[in-house]
Amino acid sequence: MFIVRNAFRRSPRLIEHVRLRNAEVHRAGVSTGPQQQHLTFYEFRTYNIHPEKNAAFHKLTNEKIGLRTAHSELLGYWSVEYGGVNQVFHIWKYDSYAQRAAVRASLAQDPVWTEEYTSKAMPMLSSQDNEVNYLVPWCKLEKPPKKGGVYELASFQMRPGGPAVWGQTFRAAVSCRSAAGYGHLVGVFHSEFGQLNKVSVLWWYESPDQRAEARHTAHGDARVVAAVRESVSYLKSQTNKLLFPCLYSPLN
Repeated sequence: MFIVRNAFRRSPRLIEHVRLRNAEVHRAGVSTGPQQQHLTFYEFRTYNIHPEKNAAFHKLTNEKIGLRTAHSELLGYWSVEYGGVNQVFHIWKYDSYAQRAAVRASLAQDPVWTEEYTSKAMPMLSSQDNEVNYLVPWCKLEKPPKKGGVYELASFQMRPGGPAVWGQTFRAAVSCRSAAGYGHLVGVFHSEFGQLNKVSVLWWYESPDQRAEARHTAHGDARVVAAVRESVSYLKSQTNKLLFPCLYSPLN
């Protein structure tokens, strides 16, 4: 130890090298966790419809959605059954922000889209909202085992700090429930723009009753209860919506 201390006294450069190396290790240790490895993101859009225009909006969208999907990929389009009234929710996939900007510019210059859809649909809406989300690194999009059914969008407002703080426990809670068969996991998304530290989980069920039965059974499963108990300490609030897929939804 005496020799090492004297070596440091004789070599200020060595001392500085060690200091910088320790700083690098420290920065690595406080990383927010697995990072997004590609540019693909998903835009969540929520439209609130004037009650008296609900049927007309769905009819128009059913007839004209092809004008919109010609420009970019639609992941899914749903009518909100519970957790929102006269509301639709849809997810669009983009390869980059540049692609989304190009799509928006192209739509603005598309006279057919403007005249046949937006000019008619926009007066039917009372409000619009959007969020940008990434798939979490440990999850891939999965299609439901069959067509039809219902979807649940469960959204969790986590405490600040990012996945480095709550990522492992949240993953364990979702994975435990999925592995036990208490719902078919479609995707897990982490917010980038909108409400930060928000995680949204999209589940599929055969019916609302099957979802209720699965949830009731899960509440008695000690494995699920233990995993959720660990995760909930990082949770600030949560909401959910029960979604019915529209006929023109790719996830249907």
